[in-house]
Amino acid sequence: MKVQMWCDMEGVAGITQWEQVSASRDRGFYEESRRLYTEEINAAVRGAKRAGATEIIVIDGHGAGGAFSFNSWIKDKLEPGAEYVMGYRWGCYVEALKSGCDALLLPGAHAMAGTPDGVLCHTMSSEAWVNAWMNETLVGESGIVAAIAGSFGVPCVFVSGDTATCREVSALVGPEVTQAATKVGLGRFSARCLSLADSCALIEKKVHECLSNPKGWPKPWTTKCPTEFKVELATPDQSRQYVGKTGVEVISPRMVVSRAANPWLAWDQFWRQH
Repeated sequence: MKVQMWCDMEGVAGITQWEQVSASRDRGFYEESRRLYTEEINAAVRGAKRAGATEIIVIDGHGAGGAFSFNSWIKDKLEPGAEYVMGYRWGCYVEALKSGCDALLLPGAHAMAGTPDGVLCHTMSSEAWVNAWMNETLVGESGIVAAIAGSFGVPCVFVSGDTATCREVSALVGPEVTQAATKVGLGRFSARCLSLADSCALIEKKVHECLSNPKGWPKPWTTKCPTEFKVELATPDQSRQYVGKTGVEVISPRMVVSRAANPWLAWDQFWRQH
């Protein structure tokens, strides 16, 4: 069994503030969060190994800022038996998906922008993006990644994070997705959290159960093809960076759309540098 994990930090138990997830704001808080993040990802890897996964590709999807963007794990504490992708363009490492991946897992995920009980809810940028859609479906970061995986016929089978995130992913890909709720949002910047030990135990258990029962997985999340990926930006100046990109159109001062044969290609051309 070959699995890919796309990981984020905001969904980790104990994390409720921007200072905890940004390398440039408060390094004391951030260093503590790196440890929490690393431990929860290790728990997911242990669960996958126990379930018999023979190839485990783990991607750091957290943009912490500077050299720490997509590079937040404590390297000498990572669980052996997996390969870790660091520093790669967000959502764009698809080599494992292309080469026969069985399942996508989303440990440490967070809710989309505008979710009232979503801890640190946002979609890509809390300052630049308001909403995003795959065709007519409103999506957050989990939805974008699930759609990319679906382009290659890979199902999203597991999510951990707060209850709002679990609800969001379940509504999108199906109730069969295995959920590990590590905290309950009490607002955007507060939560009732499991302890580190309890969150790791829950994640390991749920990943093991999920991967041990592939017949219970949801189907790959697919959208209509060709696909439109549309983003509502916070300010008009944000749209300038998309002018001239192949397949991408600025349809109003704060609305940009990328059109392509499938979600992966729509995302890739939207996010690619000129």
